Amino acid sequence: MNDKNKDSTKLFTRRAFVIGGLQASLLAVLGGRLAYLQVSQGQKYQTLADKNRISIKMLPPSRGEIFDRFGRPLAMNTQNFRVLVTPEQTDDIKASLTALGRLISLSDKTKTRVIEDVKRSPKFATIEIKDDLSWEDVARIEVNLPDLPGLSIDVGEIRSYPLRYASAHLVGYVSAVSHDEIKKDPDNVMLTLPGFKTGKTGMEGALEKDLRGKAGAAEVEVNVIGREVRELGRKASQHGENYALSIDAQLQSYTQQRLASEKSASAVIMDAHTGAVYALASHPSFDPNDFTRGLSRDTWQGLLENPAHPLNNKAIAGQYPPASTFKMITALAGMQTGHIKRDTVVYCPGHYEYGKDRFHCWKRVGHGWTDVVSALSESCDVFFYKLATEIGIDSIAETARDFGLGQRYNFDLRGEGAGLIPDKNWKLANFGARWQPGESIVASIGQGYMQATPLQLAVMTARLINGGKAIDPWLHEEAQQKWSNIDVNPAHLALVKRGMDEAVNHKKGTAFESRIEEDAIAFGGKTGTAQVKRITMEQREAGIRNEELEWRSRHHALFVGYAPLKNPRYVTSVVVEHGIGGSRTAAPIARDLLLKVQQRGLSRTEIQRRDA
Repeated sequence: MNDKNKDSTKLFTRRAFVIGGLQASLLAVLGGRLAYLQVSQGQKYQTLADKNRISIKMLPPSRGEIFDRFGRPLAMNTQNFRVLVTPEQTDDIKASLTALGRLISLSDKTKTRVIEDVKRSPKFATIEIKDDLSWEDVARIEVNLPDLPGLSIDVGEIRSYPLRYASAHLVGYVSAVSHDEIKKDPDNVMLTLPGFKTGKTGMEGALEKDLRGKAGAAEVEVNVIGREVRELGRKASQHGENYALSIDAQLQSYTQQRLASEKSASAVIMDAHTGAVYALASHPSFDPNDFTRGLSRDTWQGLLENPAHPLNNKAIAGQYPPASTFKMITALAGMQTGHIKRDTVVYCPGHYEYGKDRFHCWKRVGHGWTDVVSALSESCDVFFYKLATEIGIDSIAETARDFGLGQRYNFDLRGEGAGLIPDKNWKLANFGARWQPGESIVASIGQGYMQATPLQLAVMTARLINGGKAIDPWLHEEAQQKWSNIDVNPAHLALVKRGMDEAVNHKKGTAFESRIEEDAIAFGGKTGTAQVKRITMEQREAGIRNEELEWRSRHHALFVGYAPLKNPRYVTSVVVEHGIGGSRTAAPIARDLLLKVQQRGLSRTEIQRRDA
């Protein structure tokens, strides 16, 4: 071998040695890295792999139910049969929907919505077609399932309100979660669950957090495209808390039915000594089940356009001049300040002159000589006109607030109106003007700036006849505090109560025609007629009657009452919007309500609590 070949061989050997060394080094590095990943970091990557194949599915809880004091359901969960479709199990979604439409009612709008949902979702994702199916619909679908590829029946829960219109304002309703609710609570994943509903109004809204319950979770194994393979384990959801209210379902339904004789009205029935609310109704109303199942556009528009405002809870939010139902407050203020006594009399010629102004009594020929009892029973305006000029608005306002007017009670329901009890400081702060004596005259009979809700009028009446105990109203939990006592002379309360007794049971009383003649269940009370539109002198001289005006211009009719006369327990307030006169429309309704609640004997029963 020549020298040239020897050099070439040596060069090749060196290159092979270098390349082999590099390969060995690379293999060593790769081996070391592999060992590091498998041994040192193996647990980490095993966990990451598990996270990729194990999905946590949230399980929605059953909503807590609401019952009346006897355990009758006011808001309950019922079976909800739904028909679903899994797109990957059908070759033609439109054909499947068409076939389903031959078996149950299925609108074109629903079909379009389902097709759009299918386009936006994975093929394996289940899409709801329609819920709240009847048993007959379910049976027809089940029998024909072999001819309905991709379709299946599912059983869930839907909120149901058995009292329907009677419970709408009181219990409220649930509906789909709004974007605003999600924004306020972005970390609550439960709000984003398909079909999840939250309480919007009434007790459903007020008790939402407790009624909602707590979601559970299921560990589900899924494949690489996200399809569920099997369930590995689960933590059950927690049922929402059940609530029992002070309401009597039968009395609530009766109250709603009794108000339906009028175009727009509201009423409250409560216990004068405990503050328990037995019925709270507002008419017209709506069916809360419509909101649960999905409100149609026509139904929603009809509710909005109704001049009687069926969506408003007038019992707590409606604010009206209390009219003559306020005269008990003016009388008490006069007695408390010493300006009138039992034997104080005022002559009523049918009007009261103050300066250059003349203020008319509702009775044009006047009441003649009148004391505080007859002024209340016959509702003489002049007696209170004169008294107001002597004691002033501040004394009247102070007494009114003591008896629950012009304030919110932190009641269980949202939307409670505050009402308005004006005084000198209020006038100066809001109008920059001094209070005038003529304004005191008008305020003395519950007109002018005065505003009160039906709930406030019921509380006022309770405090008047329970001996001055400052109770507050409640629906689901009686306040643990002891009620304070109002600083009022019991003898003065007795005179006011006597005036209310005679307003109903004396032949000259304004509500005599609505009396109950059986002594054991007889009641007392006070009528009120709130002026909506001022009657002009021309109308007065022409003899135009209030019922001849358009509905919106007619007077409001009010009545507050209690029963029985001896040891009274129950109170009620009734307001009939544009009902013309308290004795004409409000008093007969109040009589029927007080008769019914006495027949029910609710004060002798305890609330039956239902556990989840």
